[in-house]
Amino acid sequence: MIYLFSLLTIFAFLAGQQISRKLRSSVLNPFLIALVIVVTLLYFLDIPYHFYYQGNFPLNNLLGVSVVALALPFYEQLPQIRKKWKPIVAVLLFSTFVAMFTGVFFAVILGAHQDILATIIPKSVSTPIAIAIAGQIGGSSAITAVGVMIAGLLGSVFGFSILHWLGVRNVRAIGLTMGSVSHALGTGRCMEYSVKTGSYSSIALVACGVLSSIFAPMMYKLAIWLFY
Repeated sequence: MIYLFSLLTIFAFLAGQQISRKLRSSVLNPFLIALVIVVTLLYFLDIPYHFYYQGNFPLNNLLGVSVVALALPFYEQLPQIRKKWKPIVAVLLFSTFVAMFTGVFFAVILGAHQDILATIIPKSVSTPIAIAIAGQIGGSSAITAVGVMIAGLLGSVFGFSILHWLGVRNVRAIGLTMGSVSHALGTGRCMEYSVKTGSYSSIALVACGVLSSIFAPMMYKLAIWLFY
């Protein structure tokens, strides 16, 4: 019976998609609408969050699988990727370090404790990878998940507008930027834009996750040595 909460999550997201399509607003992201629906229902029906979380166990287990599924558009664009692999690698390395550095920068400027530093360093990668990184370097998995959600929402809602304002029109550049900054939510938004954009975004999503898992512990130790 408790797994009916999984159906609630699915229906809330489907409702969010329908509302977003009818209103045609990039700000009203389906994920954001679904979040509001679920939170409202839990609040007014007085349902404890841990019940809802347990009821979504089947969906939570699909997080890792969803990342693997992104290999399909990656495979479809493989011939083009091989031709452009050098600039792609350069962009992904740069994006990974910038994403981690911004977390370190704001943590230091705001005087955050080193536990918070460890929590926000992996904010720009997909949830399963971010939680694993946070656990490895001593951060809070729950707060990391919130940070990932915020980064994904901001990127998926405002990313295209900012890139267009900056004059970025190349679909490869858009895809790599969105995937490296706003992970799965940004990639989903890119899939709506075009298959090629979504493919490059999925490359960034996976590659930045791998690079972050390698370099995040080093970045954390360096930040501790320099600022704490």
